[in-house]
Amino acid sequence: MNNPAETVVVGQLGAVYGVKGWIKVQSFTDDQEAIFDYTPWQLVLQGKEQPVQVEEWRRHNKGLIAKLAGVQDREQAHLLTGAEIVISAALLPELPKDEFYWRDLIGMTVVNTDGYNMGVVDQLMATASNDVMVVKANSNDAFGRSERLIPFIQSQYIQKVDMENKSIVVDWPSDF
Repeated sequence: MNNPAETVVVGQLGAVYGVKGWIKVQSFTDDQEAIFDYTPWQLVLQGKEQPVQVEEWRRHNKGLIAKLAGVQDREQAHLLTGAEIVISAALLPELPKDEFYWRDLIGMTVVNTDGYNMGVVDQLMATASNDVMVVKANSNDAFGRSERLIPFIQSQYIQKVDMENKSIVVDWPSDF
């Protein structure tokens, strides 16, 4: 369940496009264009938040560009480059039982099937074949590991994700 006060970064504004205030948009959503389904946007730049409306958007080559309300020229658009695009977590759709948002997995304790505490999920990353959990090992890891990379493949390596207890059980060797 999403807490309405929580926010999620769904993209970032890139370089200016043209002279009429258009700007490139880097989308972090699975379907690149889905970023425009979430409104309203909040832009976060240098720790400051500001609401913004998208007037128009379109595909450009392999990317996206947008025209934001109140941004009339290249100079105004340039001031927004690098801003994160943030939405309320309440706007995200509920997922099926066996699917998870990455943000919900970060910070979870990872324990293997032998009961060894392998550490906590520090981040996830996408690779060509599958997503990978970066597990930051405990400071007193018996095997001297500082982190482990564990493929997030359910029913093969990921045995159980317990959202309530914030833990993940993996079929992964302790010394790997």
